[in-house]
Amino acid sequence: MADNRIRILIADNNPDLCQTLLEFFEQQSDMTVVAVATDGEATMEALENIPVDVVILDVAMPRLDGMAVLERLRELELPVKPRVIVLSALGNENIMHRLTSLGADYYIVKPIDLAVLAQRIRQFGRLPDDKPTASEVRPPAAAPSAAVKNTEWLDLRISELLHKIGVPPHMKGYLYLREAVRMVLDDDRLLAGGLTKRLYPMVAEKYQSSAGGVEAAIRNVLTAWWERGDRQFQDIKGNGFSGPKWNKIPTNSAMIAELADIIRFETAERNSRIS
Repeated sequence: MADNRIRILIADNNPDLCQTLLEFFEQQSDMTVVAVATDGEATMEALENIPVDVVILDVAMPRLDGMAVLERLRELELPVKPRVIVLSALGNENIMHRLTSLGADYYIVKPIDLAVLAQRIRQFGRLPDDKPTASEVRPPAAAPSAAVKNTEWLDLRISELLHKIGVPPHMKGYLYLREAVRMVLDDDRLLAGGLTKRLYPMVAEKYQSSAGGVEAAIRNVLTAWWERGDRQFQDIKGNGFSGPKWNKIPTNSAMIAELADIIRFETAERNSRIS
């Protein structure tokens, strides 16, 4: 007898949420969880090897973020592409548009209404030839904490910047560059002569690499980015901020510092609006 249940892949870096979703889906007679992934690379591995109808995708995941997963998913030659429901603690309109342009089918703001999620899964999982509009967002029942929202906003904004300026997301250096910017935002002293002694080793420890490997990978991804010719930071800073005018490939530290400065500027503006 054929198994007509909707096959679900859960991709989220929060183990507690994964367990909650797993238990909920297994209680639904028409759904089954075929895989759980807590980072982007594991998500891609599952998609390449397991038939999936619907992906529940977190945006801010390690190794590959949600945007990079969507980009890679478009390149996979699958018999049937799964529908993708994106989860995020933020209802940022720009990020929503970016994600839907990359192929997301629906966007849900955390905390999740499980009944609504199940309804959307049934809608998408059973209508493979009728792709619905992906612009709807259900308001959260309760707002996430300010710390969670700010952390996720930073992670998403760094990813969005890297995608916008054209840094190749499939290269290992993309992950290292993203993490380096995040660490510098937490401690700007890492740029003061500390890349080789502190920053690269910190990134290497997180990704089980070496400091030299991190430095070389970031350099390689910047070289690839430069050679693609997509070197402009147009309309990124706004409000009179002009992008860097490099006439050669920027150093690792110059790119990390530039991206961190953009985020700091935007964070200050964002915090002033919130307050």
